Amino acid sequence: MTNNPKGYVSFILHAHLPFVHHPESENYLEEEWLFEAISETYIPLLTNFKKLEEEKVFFRVTMSLTPPLLSMLASPLLQKRYIKYLNKHIELCKKEVIRTKDNPRLNDLSKYYLDRYSGDLHIFKDVYNCNIIEGFKYFQDIGVLEIITCGATHRLFSYFIY
Repeated sequence: MTNNPKGYVSFILHAHLPFVHHPESENYLEEEWLFEAISETYIPLLTNFKKLEEEKVFFRVTMSLTPPLLSMLASPLLQKRYIKYLNKHIELCKKEVIRTKDNPRLNDLSKYYLDRYSGDLHIFKDVYNCNIIEGFKYFQDIGVLEIITCGATHRLFSYFIY
């Protein structure tokens, strides 16, 4: 019996959201899932990819981007709504910085979120011109990100698993 200590592990980032775009309603709660994902996942990923590139750190990532997610990220209406979402949060954070001025712990937290949402707005509008798909494409084009896809819904896969 041979003992082969070498092997490979592959972690694949899976980016998917159900299609939650509702142009008929200005304030559709489920659209916030997309906005939260942009702020909490996709912008931080792109930011860290950029930092690794600038520091000349070799990295390779495989990531799936599903058709429903890409469709929503490419929607000009959802892009505008994301900016509105960020501006609303920035306005609230500014009020919280003032309201919590006598509580250093809460004030620091308010400032953190003010900086975070302001940074997201800058990155989304000024760095990626409201199109973070192009951000992922850039990293694919320079060879550090392999973008794969999957079916439009996960329901299809459940039939093949059983």
